[in-house]
Amino acid sequence: MKVVILAGGKGTRISEYTRSIPKPMVPVGSKPIIEHIINYYIKYGFKEFIIATGYKNEIIKNYFKKKKKPAKIKVINTGVKTLTGSRLKKLEKELKQTFMLTYGDGLSNINLKKLLKFHKKNKRKITLTAVHPPARFGELSISKNLVTKFEEKPQLQKGWINGGFFVVEPEFLKLIGIKNVMLERSPLTNAVNSKNLAAYKHAGFWFCMDTLRDKIVLDEMVKNKKSPWLK
Repeated sequence: MKVVILAGGKGTRISEYTRSIPKPMVPVGSKPIIEHIINYYIKYGFKEFIIATGYKNEIIKNYFKKKKKPAKIKVINTGVKTLTGSRLKKLEKELKQTFMLTYGDGLSNINLKKLLKFHKKNKRKITLTAVHPPARFGELSISKNLVTKFEEKPQLQKGWINGGFFVVEPEFLKLIGIKNVMLERSPLTNAVNSKNLAAYKHAGFWFCMDTLRDKIVLDEMVKNKKSPWLK
């Protein structure tokens, strides 16, 4: 089964790095975050990848040309200005069977086998992984004016957001029009309206690297050997 990784955006919120390299190539520990993502899928037996690039495409292409992996990795330039939905649409000829899809900046300890089983059971055109977002500030528990518990950046337990890690049927691509569009807009809205969007709830670890502060958090996890996606 193919795994598509959306890796073409400019990543302007972490411009300290993305002025010179694409966001998926920003290192977490000693490896680019996209390599962490690929290794995680490989751990679950996925061995065929399509990286949909755009911004600084040649850097990703050259990196994986030199890198030996127990997997087939195809890098396709889908355009610098192409939005996520249209980026996926451009790969339509490559995607004739059920495939996995995720973003090039998110890490998780999701059980991919359970995700795939859930998708097949629900028989929808697309399944997304619903996650609890990490809190942006430390969380305090207070009793009688004393702090009884302090937790830095815990995973919130209220509310769900789209965490990526999709399973997709080729028929979903018909819901993406010819206009340049974000995956998270009309394509997913069309799936909702036709009752074709399922949500797999993952209450475990999930983290998206949007900013330099997020990168530092992930670096610390690797350094302290507390990175859930590597266990």
